[in-house]
Amino acid sequence: MIYSSPRAWLTGCAVAASVVLLTSCTSGSGDGKASEGPSSPASSGSQATTGASEKKFAEQAQAALASVHGGKLVEAGAERVADGIHTEPSLSEGNAYKLNLVCVGEGSAQLTFTPTSAGTETEVPCDQSVVQQRITGHKPVRIDVDSAKGSTGVIAWQIDAI
Repeated sequence: MIYSSPRAWLTGCAVAASVVLLTSCTSGSGDGKASEGPSSPASSGSQATTGASEKKFAEQAQAALASVHGGKLVEAGAERVADGIHTEPSLSEGNAYKLNLVCVGEGSAQLTFTPTSAGTETEVPCDQSVVQQRITGHKPVRIDVDSAKGSTGVIAWQIDAI
């Protein structure tokens, strides 16, 4: 292929590199070792099912949060329960906020704050119930939600200024 300008040549190289990287990222087991054979249809199917389940769980969790939204949205997100939530939101010192959490799946997670005076440590069950926590802004404040062993699903959260 002959390119008429250096920009076109660089663009072609970037596209080729992207294809190679995407291909290498999607093949193998993800353990840094080459696959010894093609992935089994069962494992591919279970990955697709897990992805579909996570999407469904995330939609259910977001819908539950939307039903309790109040105040000005400060920060929000959704994560796999196994990954947890680890955030340091920008909160104004002394102001009041409402943290809403919903876990959809199986098991539970544990909500903690640093400093501990920012909020109360609470269990978050993965049963679609909304857990609300009033928190006071500190500089800085860290919010962590870690899954209990064996827990699966999606946890969604939002912080509203009240």
